[in-house]
Order: sequence, then C-alpha cells, then structure tokens
Amino acid sequence: MSEGSNWVEIVLLAMLAAFIGLRLVSVLGKRTGHEPVVTDKFRPGAAEVNAAPLRPLEATPRAPIKLPEGTNHALMPALTALAEVDPNFEPQRFVAAATSAYQMILEAFWTGSTSAMDGLVSDEVQDNFAAAIEAREGARLSNRIVGIDAVTITGVEMAGQMAEITVRFVSRIASQGEETPAETADIWTFSRHITSPDPAWLLIATDAEA
Repeated sequence: MSEGSNWVEIVLLAMLAAFIGLRLVSVLGKRTGHEPVVTDKFRPGAAEVNAAPLRPLEATPRAPIKLPEGTNHALMPALTALAEVDPNFEPQRFVAAATSAYQMILEAFWTGSTSAMDGLVSDEVQDNFAAAIEAREGARLSNRIVGIDAVTITGVEMAGQMAEITVRFVSRIASQGEETPAETADIWTFSRHITSPDPAWLLIATDAEA
C-alpha cells in the first residue's frame, strides 16, 4: 500500500472518531452540576434528623383561694368556681376594693355629688341615689364614717357571664349633733361581667339590715 493511501485512512478514521464523539454528546448530554444524585438503594444513606416533638404546655394550677376573715366556709365552692372562670378574681382583693367603693359612694351621696359615683354604681342605683338627694333638696349631710368594723361576703351567684357578690358592711357613722356614732349594717350587691376587660365591680343593689 502506498504512503498516500495511509494518510487517507488516517484522515477517515479521525473523521469517524469525531462523528462518533459528537453523537455521544448529543445523546448523553453534558454534565452541568445539577444532575440528580443517584443513590444506591442497597447502601443506607445518612440518618434523617427528626426534630424532637414539642411537649404541650401544662397549665399551671391555680393556688387555692383564701377566704377573707369572717367569710362562711360554705361559700368556698362558689368563690372557687368564680376564680376558675375569672383568673383575676381574688376574694381578699375584692373585699378591699368593695370597702373603698363603700366609703366613696357614701361620701358622694352625703355631699350630693352623683357624678362622683360614675364607674362605681349601675345606672339604676345612681338614679335612686339622685332621687334621694333631690328629695332632701340637695342638702349636704354632715355624716362621716368613724370606722368600718366588718366587711363580709355573704353570697355569690353566677348568672350566665355575670357574677354577683353580696357584701355585708358593719360600720359606725357619726352625724352632726349626735355624740355617739350609730352602728349600721348595709347589704350591698356588686356585679361584673367576667369577660369584660374592665376589672371594676358595679354596685347594683343596696339594702339596710333591720
């Protein structure tokens, strides 16, 4: 075979190799670095890391309520039930607030200022006080509280979302011209909507113990 024919064969083989290479590239494609990783199902992979399950928050049990001094222990279940539906309720704190309201309301009534009762009494009670003040022609009374001897919760009721607490106040009240203060016992009922954001209890009824 001549030297020229050898060169022809070499060129033809090179062209054939290039053609085969181009076909392989077109069929198999190129690696781009984003190919899916092929895993061997017979070789275990890395262990999956699972987050620890969240433990449900446990409700903190409420401490047992304390009865104010002089309160009948028979009222404990009713007061406890009220505290369970109204987490802000605490009997001793309620008694302190009721005592302050008792003093402010009486002083407002004696001075003839019904506006000073705003936020402390219901509309009906305020109207009753206003009628009594009008009946005395707006005269200012010289009464004053000498001392409050006892404040006792005597009743607790729930009417739907409304809570009512009845309180007995025993006080000594002095009037002008009297040397000895008179002892009085007042029965007042306070009410509050337990879902209201306003923590205030309103006076909804008054009565004097015989």
